[in-house]
Amino acid sequence: MSKKTKVALVVVPVVVVLVPVAVFLLGLGGPSARQFEYLKDPQVRILPDLKVLQVEAKGEPGVVGGQAFSLLFKTYFQLKGVPKGPKQPAPRARGPLPLETPKGEWVGRYAIPVPDNIDSLPSQTEGTPGLRVELTTWEYGTVAEVLHIGPYDKEEPTIARLTQFIKDCRYEIIGDHEEEYLKGPGMFGKGNPRKYLTIIRYRVKKIQ
Repeated sequence: MSKKTKVALVVVPVVVVLVPVAVFLLGLGGPSARQFEYLKDPQVRILPDLKVLQVEAKGEPGVVGGQAFSLLFKTYFQLKGVPKGPKQPAPRARGPLPLETPKGEWVGRYAIPVPDNIDSLPSQTEGTPGLRVELTTWEYGTVAEVLHIGPYDKEEPTIARLTQFIKDCRYEIIGDHEEEYLKGPGMFGKGNPRKYLTIIRYRVKKIQ
């Protein structure tokens, strides 16, 4: 199976994996769709690599995903010198495994970006046994991405539009399915799902 085929297969389960865990946009208003007009249509651009706090969680995504993000945010707020409040970076997640992976074996990599000068972590915040926060770097480079506006369970047409764009522009997918949560459920309720903002992204390379 080629990398391109394998990544295409991960699209549907990653939507399922990431839906329950985009919980930190806390009803603070957040960004508006107008700020991301440039991403309403798919595009290719270059992004720098990004240092992140990451929790890798294996298992039923509706359970471990929320636990992973809870631990991430507890750790993030213990760090000094990271942006907080309206300037805090949006959380994101990657899903590396194909569709046929049993739910109990699914893996999600959940992350929050941090400044490059963060080089150590506080003592591990108490969280779910088996989950641990680490500092790592997510590789980017050439990416294809698009903005999805609306509920998570309505992402599939947006994903299909992005993957078709990648094909039409003679690129191939070389990385995991990624979602960046610009605006989503709040602490005290789900808000209006029609206004959720999610960037869907793949690392890509040009077909020679």
